[in-house]
Amino acid sequence: MQPLIVIIGPTAVGKSALGVELALTINGEIISGDSVQVYKKLDIGSAKPTQAEKKDVPHHLIDVLDPAEPFTAATFQAKAKELIETIRAQGKVPIIVGGTGLYIRALLDGFDFPEEGSDQIKSKWLEFVKNNGNCELYKELAACDPVSAGKLHYNDTARIIRALEVFELTGKPLSEQRSYKEKDYPDLDASIFYLGLTAPREIIYERINQRCQQMLNYGIIDETMGLLSEGYSRNLKSLQSIGYRHVIDYLRGLVTKNEMLRLMQRDTRHFAKRQLTWFRRDPRITWYDITNWSINAICADICHTLNLHSESN
Repeated sequence: MQPLIVIIGPTAVGKSALGVELALTINGEIISGDSVQVYKKLDIGSAKPTQAEKKDVPHHLIDVLDPAEPFTAATFQAKAKELIETIRAQGKVPIIVGGTGLYIRALLDGFDFPEEGSDQIKSKWLEFVKNNGNCELYKELAACDPVSAGKLHYNDTARIIRALEVFELTGKPLSEQRSYKEKDYPDLDASIFYLGLTAPREIIYERINQRCQQMLNYGIIDETMGLLSEGYSRNLKSLQSIGYRHVIDYLRGLVTKNEMLRLMQRDTRHFAKRQLTWFRRDPRITWYDITNWSINAICADICHTLNLHSESN
């Protein structure tokens, strides 16, 4: 059986570039583990790889959903499993590339998720947030499930509503119903190679600052304006992701352009810090510091570790 390679790490560290070069080296295909790149039309703000950057390597779970459609860790888990089987059946190596920690753990550790619930309850809370705002919705969750609330941003209305729905349906907080424990790290199948990219904090932060500036240069403001002009609500989960929500605040006149960039850079740095905190708890990850390892050297080390033959040889 072909191995499964998983590449994680903080935003802007170079996961996509490594994934492409590794796929070219070992005849692989990439499955995106990113919660925003899955959406069509959200290109610049999600740092979606361009056609040139893909270098003709097949990419999956990129540009597959409308921005208004829901996408969860459970959905990712199911679709990624199917893709892994399909790619392996073709004699190729599946390579997961992404920084959404819950998605990766849901796949690797087989997390179980509560069943889908009541459309009536969802509609009630959607109406509540429409009339009262995100902060009041967040307070409702904090009152009945403070543990779940503590893990969510107040703008993440989709997950907040899901947690409220579970509480109403079962009478128990969602945080008590997980059939897994986030601190448990069971041994992985021998066919899985789980690697992470890292770098000194100042280097990661500088790369983040540059990426945010590039997003402005590449047209994230126009991209966001286009989405809003098409009728997409600014409250959509996809448009509350980092970058887009900052541009929306700018377009609403809540911040200046310079302040928008500063906040985008700050919040992306904070996000990267949370990513590293999440991943560094996992002892199964083999880490590569990009200041000590080139992409070619990492690819060679992976081939050696997994006894894979380079396609270029």
